[in-house]
Amino acid sequence: MAARIGVAVGLLLAAVALSQRLTDIPLQQQAEIRAVIEAQLAAFQQDDAGRAFSFAAPGIRQKFQTPERFLQMVKQGYLPLYRPARVEFGAIGLLQGIPTQVLIVTDGEGLRYRAYYLMERQPDGSWKIAGVYLEPLPAEAPPNSV
Repeated sequence: MAARIGVAVGLLLAAVALSQRLTDIPLQQQAEIRAVIEAQLAAFQQDDAGRAFSFAAPGIRQKFQTPERFLQMVKQGYLPLYRPARVEFGAIGLLQGIPTQVLIVTDGEGLRYRAYYLMERQPDGSWKIAGVYLEPLPAEAPPNSV
């Protein structure tokens, strides 16, 4: 339990630090990052495993090997991202040197989650999703508490 509290406090402090450092990533790159995340979420909505997998960073692609395995992992461990009822983009900035986009996601049952999208710039200049950390939000958390 103490470890979970420590993680929660660490993420809260990271979110606060992130929200105060929005200028760390140029606006053009922020737009590119958002477009990648939106495109992957759209691919999930259409059950397009290949397209969703195409937005994953090489390390994620290597770990899951196939689009089907990747989509199965999302369905099992990241269900709120697979079929969100609502998505709100929040703060974006560097979190321990990693470009990170925060989202507030509401699932089909009305439960809310904060998602930290860790992004990775590729040699060709494109952005890929290198990981996502998903944390449930308490029911009383205000909608804009990113």
